[in-house]
Amino acid sequence: MTNTTETLDEHAVDLDPIKQFKGWFSSAQAAGIPLAEAMSLATVSDGKPSSRMVLLKRVDGDGFVFFTNYQSAKARDLEVNPYVALTFFWPQLEKQIRVEGTVTKTSVEESREYFATRPRESQIGAWASPQSEVIASREELEKRQAELKETYRDQPIPCPPHWGGFLVKPERIEFWQGRIGRLHDRLVYELQKDGSWTIKRLAP
Repeated sequence: MTNTTETLDEHAVDLDPIKQFKGWFSSAQAAGIPLAEAMSLATVSDGKPSSRMVLLKRVDGDGFVFFTNYQSAKARDLEVNPYVALTFFWPQLEKQIRVEGTVTKTSVEESREYFATRPRESQIGAWASPQSEVIASREELEKRQAELKETYRDQPIPCPPHWGGFLVKPERIEFWQGRIGRLHDRLVYELQKDGSWTIKRLAP
């Protein structure tokens, strides 16, 4: 890396970190970065961290939204401890964004609306897979998939009651811009009690 000439200036960034995020996210999409919406989701349960990649499906003033099986390991972690961390990394642009905050479930209506837009195979998969559970074989999964395809032949597939979204409400967002000589730019936004954000520069 270290080929970029971009900088990150606390006097030039947007005062709203969500708007700043959207600007960087749009740049990543415009650059043609595959799965620019991919983000690492870290959870903690019983003092043990766990991380996996999920896809960002919505971002606005409320926060960052992703969807999953509510019976999955990640969802079980979130029931115990709602604090999470997200990381976006776009090496082609030498940009990284770290988000820390808490989660709440999205409304049933939003979950159903998004589920209806998913490819039919993905809808079937949401019903067929007992996510994170031990299964006897791949064949067992495929048999369940075939049965569901027959069950829902020529009809809409409803959203499973165990499937939906989580909204990550950010409390801290850090933007990292790679610079030559490892003197990278790091700016962190921290949410205040009155709803405003402070901006501070961190040493690389």
